[in-house]
Amino acid sequence: MAVFTTVTEAELAAWLADYSLGQLLELQGIASGIENTNYFVTTGNGRFVLTLFEKLTAGKLPFYLNLMAHLARHGIPCPNPVANRHNQFLGTLKGKPACIVSRLSGKSIGEPNHAQCAAIGAMLGQMHIAGQSFSQIMPNPRGAAWRAATAPQVRPFLDAAQAALLDNEAALHGRQNPVSLPQGVIHADLFRDNVLLEENRIGGLIDFYFACNDALLYDVAITVNDWCMDADGRLDKQLTRTLLCAYHAVRPLLDCERDAWPLMLRMAALRFWLSRLYDMHLPRDGELVNAHDPRRFERILINHIANPQAVWL
Repeated sequence: MAVFTTVTEAELAAWLADYSLGQLLELQGIASGIENTNYFVTTGNGRFVLTLFEKLTAGKLPFYLNLMAHLARHGIPCPNPVANRHNQFLGTLKGKPACIVSRLSGKSIGEPNHAQCAAIGAMLGQMHIAGQSFSQIMPNPRGAAWRAATAPQVRPFLDAAQAALLDNEAALHGRQNPVSLPQGVIHADLFRDNVLLEENRIGGLIDFYFACNDALLYDVAITVNDWCMDADGRLDKQLTRTLLCAYHAVRPLLDCERDAWPLMLRMAALRFWLSRLYDMHLPRDGELVNAHDPRRFERILINHIANPQAVWL
């Protein structure tokens, strides 16, 4: 969520003429992130977020925008896309696909407590249930095929030990097929910086542009790998159990998911180690400004391998 494409107040005011949002009062760029251009927008009708999509094409975007609208209708606090006068969520601004969505309350947190882990666990379960009635399908763009294609691209930047770790994990997860686990729409990037909290209450889930269809347990593993880790990249047992129990109370986890859990944590760690290696070593113009350190997920992956009896309910 960085500013790659500059939009002036005059340009935005002209674009907003196609919406029933009132007069433009303020436009403020959002500096963080690596995927899209984002601005905070205030109009006479409220506060919004404007997004210009730098990578995603107009053909792929209806899935994400329709998903957010669907979840919002089902009580999930997520950005609600605003339709223009032609009843379309997606427009074009500065030659880029663009949309404007509701701005949610709260702020991201650095070190979640037990109540916050319980809140995100329950909310993730609610989101998974709400997503079951969403009819559109998006195969995971960062699934098995992406891992197989990306691993050899980043391998030249690794030392011998790292390369061996990557080779072993890529081969292991290339043999796994989680299709037998419960499937559905997942957020796929529910890190702490994509959740807005008001004390211990979830104010919003944001940045749905990695959402896709995959194993629901994979989404839980991605979330746990960020929310329940200590500074050394090891699972905090109590926080993990708190999050899992809160999720289980909403969408009961199955025995097959318990059996798959240790490897799912490793698969989730591998996905973000790979993507961070790629963003760091093979960035497009401008991405290095906000590239994340891949070493954190390397440590998380190593620790999962060293502790195969992962925390469960």
